[in-house]
Amino acid sequence: MSENVQNDQTQAARGRPKSRIGTVVSNKMMKTVVVVVERRMKHGRYGKYMTEKNKYKAHDEENACKIGDKVRITETRPLSKDKRWRVSEIVARAEAAEALPAEGARP
Repeated sequence: MSENVQNDQTQAARGRPKSRIGTVVSNKMMKTVVVVVERRMKHGRYGKYMTEKNKYKAHDEENACKIGDKVRITETRPLSKDKRWRVSEIVARAEAAEALPAEGARP
């Protein structure tokens, strides 16, 4: 009986995991993507609106994310030295990239 009460208390203390929505900027690692999360904030003293960008390494089990995808990441236990987030869903897929001219080619 006391084990159930203790278990319920630890789950209640944890609360809801943090969640962020961002854009995939790199998927070159195996089962890992780099996600940039942008947020707008107002400077405390001067009132100027600034964009703060944070990069998070997130676990992508199926290697489903491509560069430019908009994804939701959720906080989880540490999976490696840098990874503390996992991709919970792909919110929007990136549109197909247009063919870029080769470097050194003249228009």
